[in-house]
Formats: sequence, structure tokens, C-alpha cells
Amino acid sequence: MSQSISHIVLETRDLSIGYRDKKNVHTIQKDINLTIGKGQLVAVLGKNGIGKSTLLRTITKVQTPLSGTVLLDGKNLETYDFKELSKKVGVVLTERLPESQLTVFELVALGRQPYTNWVGKLKEEDIEKVVWALEQTETLDLAKSHFYELSDGQLQRVMIARALAQDTEIIMLDEPTAHLDMHHTIKIFQLLEKLVKETQKTIIMTSHQVNLAIQYAHQIILLTDKEVDSGTREELIQRNAFDKLFPTEIINFNASLEQFVIHKNS
Repeated sequence: MSQSISHIVLETRDLSIGYRDKKNVHTIQKDINLTIGKGQLVAVLGKNGIGKSTLLRTITKVQTPLSGTVLLDGKNLETYDFKELSKKVGVVLTERLPESQLTVFELVALGRQPYTNWVGKLKEEDIEKVVWALEQTETLDLAKSHFYELSDGQLQRVMIARALAQDTEIIMLDEPTAHLDMHHTIKIFQLLEKLVKETQKTIIMTSHQVNLAIQYAHQIILLTDKEVDSGTREELIQRNAFDKLFPTEIINFNASLEQFVIHKNS
């Protein structure tokens, strides 16, 4: 990115991502060099199978890099142990929760596990963090409900609240609007924008909602067949970078509208 970043929270250097089996190394993306600053809403965009979720798993230490380095607050990600990392990065995945009788409050309180003792007893400070997280996501009125009673939109807000209660500098979300209608999708984008502004946390999300991500994100990471590019909306438009994201016979990026439009045959 060309813009100045005063506090770098995450950096990748010559990172290659993918997976290994017994015989081969399967590289999905290589030579990834990213710099992400504090208090940014960052969107990771690209077509299916291009490596968005793999990138998220790699920079959260769920998956091992094929090569290269990930730096978290200037420190090599590989040197973090689980507890240390859980105080730095919160993760919200798309997987359905297992069946249980947890209330919303109890589910959000699980975000305090890195700070509670071995029996998981909540102190006053932990309870205050849980209440604050529920207030921030406008879900405090759901605190006594069982999580399985919630709508998809409500549950997604609660999962974001759990990550907030974890009180990490970075929150990673993998497709946070995957099961939502347009109304609730927009509300989640608005919520994430508000959280970044009010808490100065860095939120990194993968998304298929390309046009919304372009409008809301401070930084956009584009994964294409040939390269990984990164920058602000304006920088990427200036470089014609969005033209590389999808096959142009189906969809085109309109620079003046700052969004993708369907290509209709005449």
C-alpha cells in the first residue's frame, strides 16, 4: 500500500500458502507481501477456491505457511503459543455451532477463556467485558436466550460479540454474511465499520459481497489467478486491479460507479 501506516499489526513477507500431501506441495498463492495497520477494516476478495480462507487460516496459525513469514505486532507468528495468540487474535468462522444449551451470555463469555483461571470462573472484569461486547453488537437484550433460538443475523452478531469479549487487537471473520439476506448483510458491514471506528481494532474479513466490501473496507486484498494485490479502493481502481478479479465476459468493474456490474449480452 502506498498510504502511510503508523502502527503495523500484521505483516506478511514472501508468504506462500497452500497445503502438502504425502507426495506433493500444492501452492494456492505465493509471494504475498501485505502490511495491515491498526484500526482498519480489511476485506479479502476473490473467486471461489482462490485461497481466501487458506490465507485467513495461515495468518491465524491454524495452517502452516508453505514458505515465507507472518509477523504479528512485529513478532514471528510461529513463536506465539496458543494462549498468547488467543490474546492477540479473535476468529469468527462460518461453521455451525455444535448443539448445546448455552445462553447468549454464556456463549459470548467463552471469549474470556484466555483470561480466566482453569475452571473458567468469570471475574467482575470479565463480566463487564461480556456486557460491553453485547452492548456494542446490540445483542444485550438476547443475553438470556439460548443461542439456537436466534436468527442467522442475530447469531452472527453474537459471534462477533464473543470475539469482542476476547478483547484482541485483531478480529478475523471468514464470510461473516454467508447465510444472511441483503438487509442483514448490510447491517453486519455497518456494524463492523462502527466497531473499527469506535474500538480501533483491526478487522480482517473474507467476503463474497464484493461491492459492499469495496464501499466499506479501508483496505482491500485481492486474490487473483496471477497475484495478490492490496490497497485502498482508490489505489486499486487507479491500477485497474479490479479488472483481474473475475472473468470479464460475465461481470465488469465500473470505475465510475466503483462497483461490479453484470455484463449483459445485447
